[in-house]
Amino acid sequence: MKKSSSLLAGCMLAIGVASSTGCMFPLNTVTMPSLVLPWPMPVSPYHQDRMEDAYWNKERYERVPILGPVTSGGVPKALDPPTPDEVMRALEKASSVEGGVPLLWERQRNKVRMVIEPIADYVDPPRVYPMIGPAQLHHAHYKCTVYYEEVTRVGWPIPYTTTDEDSREVIYIDHNHLHMVGADCVEPGAPHAHAH
Repeated sequence: MKKSSSLLAGCMLAIGVASSTGCMFPLNTVTMPSLVLPWPMPVSPYHQDRMEDAYWNKERYERVPILGPVTSGGVPKALDPPTPDEVMRALEKASSVEGGVPLLWERQRNKVRMVIEPIADYVDPPRVYPMIGPAQLHHAHYKCTVYYEEVTRVGWPIPYTTTDEDSREVIYIDHNHLHMVGADCVEPGAPHAHAH
């Protein structure tokens, strides 16, 4: 009697835990009942890292902000140079060091230094943008030179390590944002921006 009651309590506990994870049909509203598995599905750290990086880039670096109007009497100046994080993410996209196989082949960047220089800063004339209205596009272009020491380790068939102490990469980053303008500032024959 005691054995069957403990088995019953264990089964009830397992059902309660499985149904409270959100992976079972009544609590899972994302998938259809035919796609429901009665156990949690693990997500590969590789895919999780890719999704987190994509969200981070979209949230911080891929959006075009809409700012207030350009003040009269002064030359508009961009106030948002690239952050070191943005430069390193752009460098990783251009020349990746992720994805090596430990003990077989790995590449690292050490002693990283960077110089961020503005190369252009200008504002387009006012024009009408779809879903935004009259605005001016402010362009800011930056040249980012990254100096680092590149260490490559190969572990098979013959283990060796190479070190390039004078590695450098040049990354060009554009920061564009819109400045709102009044409807009276747009000339009647001004071109309209086309949505791409």
